[in-house]
Amino acid sequence: MIKNILVVIEQRDGKIKKSSLEAVSTASKLASETNSSVQSIALGSEIENLSSIAEYGVSKINHFKNSELHSYSPSAYTKIISEFVIQSGSDLIIIPNTSFGKDLAPRIAARISAGCIMDITHFEISADELICRRPIYAGKAMLDVKFLSEKKVLTLRPNVFKAEKLPGLSAEITLNEVTSPDLTTRVTEIKKSEGKLDVAEADIIVSGGRGVKGPENFHLIEELAETLGAAVGASRAVVDAGWRSHGEQVGQTGKTVSPSLYIACGISGAIQHLAGMSSSKYIVAINKDKDAPIFSVADYGITGDLFEVLPKLTEEIKKMRS
Repeated sequence: MIKNILVVIEQRDGKIKKSSLEAVSTASKLASETNSSVQSIALGSEIENLSSIAEYGVSKINHFKNSELHSYSPSAYTKIISEFVIQSGSDLIIIPNTSFGKDLAPRIAARISAGCIMDITHFEISADELICRRPIYAGKAMLDVKFLSEKKVLTLRPNVFKAEKLPGLSAEITLNEVTSPDLTTRVTEIKKSEGKLDVAEADIIVSGGRGVKGPENFHLIEELAETLGAAVGASRAVVDAGWRSHGEQVGQTGKTVSPSLYIACGISGAIQHLAGMSSSKYIVAINKDKDAPIFSVADYGITGDLFEVLPKLTEEIKKMRS
């Protein structure tokens, strides 16, 4: 049975990632079901609004601070977190299933001899056991998995679990100065598109596929995205063709997303792409081919030429917003 839950907080440039708040909120709900305690651990130098994590249901925040930890170091993070897991007696470690979590979770699991289940979209307690559900076969099936190990590590798919505030809560913050972190490996540089939303974090995504016919036409996708306050996504074919950067790729070999609204423009709906976005709350598909596979997962479909549909759609949304 679970007794002590530990949530690993992801921060970048001192700012806490939304997926970490989702993890804290989910851990809090699980703790109430299992009558267990929940605390969090954050590594870095200066972290903004660290105390705000308490609003999502955590009772204790452990900040391991060192100026060298301003960027992610696999070796340092693994060592510090694993040692804290043993010291604190944590038996369930929860991490967001971001690039950060995908790299860190297996390392910690190996270090503490724990079972590791990745990319969880649902879980439940049954007969005092934690049953986790995750997609398999490129999202075509769901698999229920349970742990056999005493210690457990799991990662939560971003944008699937809600980050819900519990007003009036506060947490104890413990500051731990790290004198000599193990920096055998570290991330030296992160490049991102300035001023653009990350598809992994966005609540609305407008994606373009081969139907856009070229990079010179992606302004139609960008204009609709800007009108909606959305992130711009792309299919693998578009990225492979060099039209858009890999950071915008949605799919099995790109980023897995679960926004509230996903608008697929000129995307046929290959299995690889569907695996990365089929868990979106609402899916709108725009495609000339009425038999395109994307329509099988769409909540709303428009059979038409995106070069005619997108300008009109953007114009109407602008009118509504004005």
